[in-house]
Amino acid sequence: AALKREIALSPGYRIEWGGQFRHYQEARDRLALVVPLALALILFLLWLAFSAVRPALLIFFNIPFAIVGGIVALWLRQLPFSVSAGVGFIALFGVAVLNGLVLVAFSRRLEAEGMPPAQAIVQAARLRLRPVLTTALVASLGFLPMALSQAPGSEVQRPLATVVVGGLLTATLLTLLLFPAAYALVVRQPLQP
Repeated sequence: AALKREIALSPGYRIEWGGQFRHYQEARDRLALVVPLALALILFLLWLAFSAVRPALLIFFNIPFAIVGGIVALWLRQLPFSVSAGVGFIALFGVAVLNGLVLVAFSRRLEAEGMPPAQAIVQAARLRLRPVLTTALVASLGFLPMALSQAPGSEVQRPLATVVVGGLLTATLLTLLLFPAAYALVVRQPLQP
C-alpha cells in the first residue's frame, strides 16, 4: 500500500514481490487449503471408526481445546503465526483427537458391558489417565528441545514445537477435566463421581 501511494509507475511497468515473501504467501495459501482438508479427514476417519456422527463430533470437540493452548503458547513466547506454526497445529489436532478417541472408545466398551454412559466416561477418564498423560508427555518432551532451541535455523522449528507443546498441555488437561462433562451432557445424564 505504501509503494502504491508513494511510487507512480510508468505505463507497462508493475511491482511484483518475490523471494522469501512470495514463498511465504504461497505456503500460507496452501495451508489455508490443507488445514480444513485435514480437519475434514479427521472427522471422516472418526465417523468411520464409530459408524456414528455423535461420537465423532464429540471427539472432534477436543480440537478447540488444543487450539487454545497453541495460540496461548505462541502469544506467551511472542512468536508470530507462521507456516511452521500451522503445520504444528495439524500435528496437534491428531494427538488431541487421539486422546478423545481413547476415552470414548473405552467408555463405549464399558457401556456395552452395561454401565450407564455418564458413569462410563468418568470411569474411562480415571482408567485411561495414564495412557492419555503418557501420549501427551512423550510428544511434549519430544518437541521441547525444538521449542527451546536457539540454534541457527531454529526460528523455523520453534513455532511448530511451541504450538504442539502448548496445545498438548491444554488439550490433555481439558480432555481429562471437561470432556467427561461434555460427554455426559451429550448423552443427557448427570455425572456421578
